[in-house]
Amino acid sequence: MLGYLGNSSSMSPTFLLSGIPGLEHLHIWISFPLCFMYLISILGNCTILFIIKTEPSLHEPMYLFLSMLALTDLGLSLCTLPTVLGIFWVGARDISHDACFAQLFFIHCLSFLESSVLLSMAFDRFVAICRPLHYASILTHTVIGRIGLASLARSVALIFPLPFMLKRFPYCSSPVLSHSYCLHQEVMKLACADIKANSIYGMFVIVSTVGVDSLLILCSYALILNTVLSIASRAERLKALNTCVSHICAVLLFYTPMIGLSVIHRFGKQAPHLVQVIMGFVYLLVPPVMNPIVYSVKTKQIRDRVTHAFCS
Repeated sequence: MLGYLGNSSSMSPTFLLSGIPGLEHLHIWISFPLCFMYLISILGNCTILFIIKTEPSLHEPMYLFLSMLALTDLGLSLCTLPTVLGIFWVGARDISHDACFAQLFFIHCLSFLESSVLLSMAFDRFVAICRPLHYASILTHTVIGRIGLASLARSVALIFPLPFMLKRFPYCSSPVLSHSYCLHQEVMKLACADIKANSIYGMFVIVSTVGVDSLLILCSYALILNTVLSIASRAERLKALNTCVSHICAVLLFYTPMIGLSVIHRFGKQAPHLVQVIMGFVYLLVPPVMNPIVYSVKTKQIRDRVTHAFCS
């Protein structure tokens, strides 16, 4: 306790965000591909949302879940854009504690919401392939709405305590974060206090969201594969599996960098700092950029509408 009081005069009212270490002189050039990725993400997800909203034939469960995914990806892009471009454009590294806590709340909340949406989409594919005759009666608009609300409620309820748990800590001088945005696992390490409760709760949140969701997605695809292999016609088997390709790509794009970043932060203390930074950008930028592209390329209805919109 006396040690914390002794450091009270050096407590910092802000955190310092970081760009790419060792490449500060190239930040203005690096900002161009980052801007391009943000532009693709925002335009791509807005296009998906617009097409699904304006095309009545796309008001089906698969596309309603896709619109939830696009909305979540759009939110993830928008909540990191100000700090990332602020650093790479003008070198604005300072962020107040409250602004940082708010940003990490939205980043984590939207990330775990995306995990829930991907699980919902896996359930949609399971019902479509394994229970096709009951598809319309199981996944009604009311059920889809309740699934969306339940997913949002779970994410908010689990992440809501984190800013308050962080706010009660004192933070030492020179509180430099490794990324261009705030993450709970990063901020809590800067506290001049015992962070065991935060670490345990953070692990609980990850296991109860990403861990459970990924396991259920894996189980759903095991059941889907079992059903597909029982189909006699090879053409029908390929057709059924083809409807899952976009979702499988979205799952890999989301879970691979997310799990990798969590492992690096918790167990990879010897990993180069540059690896953490790059993995952080992959985690938050690649899924929102690639998901609209994957679904536009692999989903005929979306592809046709996009082609018609830009060619007419």
